[in-house]
Amino acid sequence: MSPASTLSIGAHVDQTDPIAEARARGMGLVQFFLGDPQGYKGPEVRYAGGAAALRADAEAAGIDLYVHAPYIINVATTNNRIRIPSRKLLKQHMDAAAEIGAKGLIVHGGHVNKADDPAVGFDNWRKAVEATDLKVPLLIENTAGGENAMTRYLERISGVFAAIESTEGADMVGFCLDTCHAHAGGNALETVVADVLAITGRIDLVHCNDSRDEFDSGADRHANIGAGRIDPDLIASVVREAGAPVVLETPGGADEHVADAASVRSRL
Repeated sequence: MSPASTLSIGAHVDQTDPIAEARARGMGLVQFFLGDPQGYKGPEVRYAGGAAALRADAEAAGIDLYVHAPYIINVATTNNRIRIPSRKLLKQHMDAAAEIGAKGLIVHGGHVNKADDPAVGFDNWRKAVEATDLKVPLLIENTAGGENAMTRYLERISGVFAAIESTEGADMVGFCLDTCHAHAGGNALETVVADVLAITGRIDLVHCNDSRDEFDSGADRHANIGAGRIDPDLIASVVREAGAPVVLETPGGADEHVADAASVRSRL
């Protein structure tokens, strides 16, 4: 069978009824938030029947669920007022993701302050992993911007994973590769899959996004496939090489996501 026919492509959708969103797109995989992506309030399941019903209904429908943790989580920082609530929020979302039977919890790598040694951030990641009962895979995502980011540059990603590899839950920590973030972050898409695999040994999920901005711009602005600055064939080659499930985080609703998925599949 060809990669195009076997590859699972889904989309980031509204959290109220992820199953209906998956069906509207004819997709067997969806990603969504649990609660407010910009708040510390903690996870909330907005599906009508609650967590147990969402899990059962998704299993019955054959739909894989992925949860994206809030953007504000930054477990790497030296700022206690951010790091401590971030670690708590990560634990809460891990538990909630497990309750709904999610295949993974995606979290951004975070950053340290300008004056900080990045090694402190790496060690804070280790502490966060040790403090969290990893009930589903924790997928650390590369990010687009910031000189002090933990997962923009390959050497920083290497530092994070080297710090984590000695922890008890290391086998439950994976990687989510975002094509827009890699491009905007200055990582060549021609080699990024091999580069990441050499560091992490695994890519568990691909966030398949075009970029509104130029290479190494540091700007996290997603575009529909073929509407941005990345060659669509290059995006497809990343998807093919990674061989992992795919989530589109592109603008629009069901129609746009279906078109983007078709565009990627046609190039595989």
